[in-house]
Amino acid sequence: MFQLRTLICVFFSWSAYCSVNDTIEGIPSRKDILKLANEASNLLHESNFEKSFATSRLALHYALALKDNYLIAKSYNTIGANYEELSEFDKAILYYKKGLEFANLAENDTVKNWINNNLGNIYCFEKKNHKVGIPFLNQSLLFNEKSKDTTKIVYTKSNIAWAYFDINQFEKGKPYLDFVNKYSLKYGHESDLVILNMLNGMYQGHIKDYSKADLYFLKAIEIGQKTNNGVDLATSYLEYSNHLFKIEDFKKAYLYLVKYNQLIKEINNSQNIKRAKLVGINIELDEYKRKVGTITAENSLQYQNLKKSKVIVVLFIIVLCVLLLQMYTLYKNYLFKKKVNLDLTLANAELIVAKEKAIEASMLKSQFVSTISHELRTPLYGVVGITNMLLEEHKELENSPHLNSLKFSARYLLSLINDVLQINKIEENRIVLEDLTFNISDEIEMIVNSLSFIGKNHNNTIEIKLDDEIPEFLIGDKLRFSQILINLISNALKFTKDGTVTVFAKLIKTEGIKYYIEFKIKDTGVGIDKEDQNKIFDKFTQVGRKEIDYQGTGLGLPIVKKLLELFGSTITIDSKLGEGSTFTFTIAFDSDLKKTNEIINNMEVDLSSGQVFTVLIVDDNIINCMVTQKIIEKRNYKCIVVNSGKEAIKRLENASFDVVLMDINMPEMNGFEASKIIRSMGIVTPIIALTAFNKEEVIEEALSAGMNDIIVKPFESYVLFKTINQLIYKDSEPLNV
Repeated sequence: MFQLRTLICVFFSWSAYCSVNDTIEGIPSRKDILKLANEASNLLHESNFEKSFATSRLALHYALALKDNYLIAKSYNTIGANYEELSEFDKAILYYKKGLEFANLAENDTVKNWINNNLGNIYCFEKKNHKVGIPFLNQSLLFNEKSKDTTKIVYTKSNIAWAYFDINQFEKGKPYLDFVNKYSLKYGHESDLVILNMLNGMYQGHIKDYSKADLYFLKAIEIGQKTNNGVDLATSYLEYSNHLFKIEDFKKAYLYLVKYNQLIKEINNSQNIKRAKLVGINIELDEYKRKVGTITAENSLQYQNLKKSKVIVVLFIIVLCVLLLQMYTLYKNYLFKKKVNLDLTLANAELIVAKEKAIEASMLKSQFVSTISHELRTPLYGVVGITNMLLEEHKELENSPHLNSLKFSARYLLSLINDVLQINKIEENRIVLEDLTFNISDEIEMIVNSLSFIGKNHNNTIEIKLDDEIPEFLIGDKLRFSQILINLISNALKFTKDGTVTVFAKLIKTEGIKYYIEFKIKDTGVGIDKEDQNKIFDKFTQVGRKEIDYQGTGLGLPIVKKLLELFGSTITIDSKLGEGSTFTFTIAFDSDLKKTNEIINNMEVDLSSGQVFTVLIVDDNIINCMVTQKIIEKRNYKCIVVNSGKEAIKRLENASFDVVLMDINMPEMNGFEASKIIRSMGIVTPIIALTAFNKEEVIEEALSAGMNDIIVKPFESYVLFKTINQLIYKDSEPLNV
C-alpha cells in the first residue's frame, strides 16, 4: 500500500513546456492543455479523485487532438495514478504503460522517470512481482541521477529499499536505506517520514534489535496519525503487525491488524472514491470509443481498398504486359549487343593486325630512311670532298659558277638528307636537349653570316635587334636553337626579294635563373594566305609554288615546330599576302655564372700541338679513300690506306699507328668485326668509325666492338682532327655516349 507516494512524481515542471502557444481551431492552446494536466495532478494530490479523473480525461482528449506526445503521456500518468489510488492496479498498469509509450516518443526523461517509478511501485508492492518491479525502479533512479535531483533520488531509493525488504533481501536494500537516512531530512518531505520510520523499523526487526524496531514503527504511526496520511498509516499498521507476529506478540499483532482493516475499509467506502470510479468508467468508455473509431476507420479503409482492388488488378495486368514487352525488348537488345560485340571483336582483331602492320611499316620506314641516307651520304662524301679539293688546289676555279653550283647542289642534297633524318629522330623521341654555354649575340651573328649568300641572291638585307637586358652567356641546347633560327631565317630570305629580314630578341621575364626570351623573325616578302597558315607546319607541305618555284623539302617548319615542343614552347605566325610574315616564339634559357664557368672549364679543347701522327685509313670505296687521304695529308699526317678489314689487321700486326679510321660497311669483313679482332689481339690503338650511317644507329654495336668514337660522313675536317687529338691525348679512352 504505497499509493500516495506516487503523487510526488505526478507534479510536472511548469517551465519546460509553457513557451509553446500554438493553437488549433476548436482546441485550446498547448499552454491551456498543460494547465489542465497540472490541475488534474494537483487534484490527485488532494485526493479529489473524481475531479482529477474528469480533468485528466479532458486534458487527454485535447492532447490527443493536438498530437502532443508529452501531454498525452502526462495525462495517462495521472489517470494511472488515480486508478492506483482506487486500488484498480491492473487498470493503473494499463494506463501507465500507455503513458510510457508516448513518453518514449516525446523523449522526455522527466515523464519517463515518473512512469517507471509508478510501475515499479505497483509491481513490487501491489502485484508482489519484484522481478518485474525492481528494474522499473532502477530505470527511474537512472533518470533521477542523470538530472541530479537529490529529492527524487531520495524518494526512489526509499522505494528500492522497501522492495528489497519486502522480499527479505535486507542486505541489498540496506545501502539504499542508508542513503535515505542521510539525506531525507535535507531533501525529503514530511509525508515521507512515515515510510522512512517504517523501513527503519523493518530493518531493526530483521537484525533483532526489537526495542529500536518498536520505536521506529510507533514513530511512523504517530506521524501518520498527525499528517492524516491514511494510506501510509495503514501500511505502517500492516508492517508493524507483521513484525509483532514474527516476535510472537500475537495479541498486539492482532490489534494492529484490526486497525489496518478498519482504516482500509474507511478509505474504500468514501464517497469520493465511489464517484471517482464512475468517472474512471467514463475514461474507459472514451478508450473503447477511440478503439471503435479506429476499427471503423480501418473497416472504411478496407472497403475503400477493396473498391480500388479492381483498378489495382487492371493496373497490375497492364504493368505485367509492359514488363513482358520490356523483357522481350531486352532480349532483342541482348541479341543485338551480342552481334555487335562479335563484330567489335572481329574489328579489334583487324585493328591489332593493322597496328602490327603499322609498327612494321614504321620500322621499315626507319630502316629505309637509314639505308637511303647511308647510300646517299657515301657518294656525297666523295662529291663534297672532291669539290673542296678542286677549290683548294685550283684557286683560279674559286669563282667558277659550275664548280660553285656543284658544291651548292651537293650541300643542298646533304641538307635534304639531314632534314629527313632530323624529322625521323624527333618523331621517334630520340632527341634529348643538352646544356651548353653560348653567347646568343655571337650565335645569331654566325647564323646570319652563314645565310648571307641567300640574302645576296635575292638582294635582301638582314638586321639584328637584340635586347640589352639579355645576359651575355646563356645555357641551353644551342645546336637545336641554331637549327630553329637557320630554318626560319633561310625561309624568310627565300620568300623575300629586294626586302628586309629582321631578327628580334627581347627579354620578356625572368624566374630565378630562367630568362624567357621572345624571338621574332620578320620579313617583307610574299606573305602567306590565312587559309594556308595552318598547313605550313605539315611535313612536305609548301605553299605559293604556283607563282614561283622555291627550293626546299617542306620539312623546315615542321622541324622548327617539333624542336620548339622539346623546349616547351610554341610558334605563332602573323602574315598577310604581299606584306610579309612574322614568326614568334619564346624559349626559356638558363643564365647562371657559376654553372657557365663549370661548363666552360669542362669543355674539350683542341690539344693539337703540331705533332705528326700516323693514320691507318680502312675503306673499300676508292673515292672516299682518296678524299680522306687528302684531308689527312693536308694536316701533314702520315697516312696508310687499305681497302678491307683483313688488310687492316695484317698492317696492325706488323706496324703501329696512332689512330685507325675504319669504315663500317665493307665486304668480307665489316668494320665491327675487324675492330673486335684488333681488340682481341691486345692492340689498344684508338679506332674511329667513319660511316655514312646515323650515329645513334650504330653506337651500341660500335661500343661492343671496341671502337672509340664515330664520325658521320660527310664531315668537316676540323671535327676529324679534334677527335683524333682528343683520343690520342686521352690514352684511347672508350667511346663517350
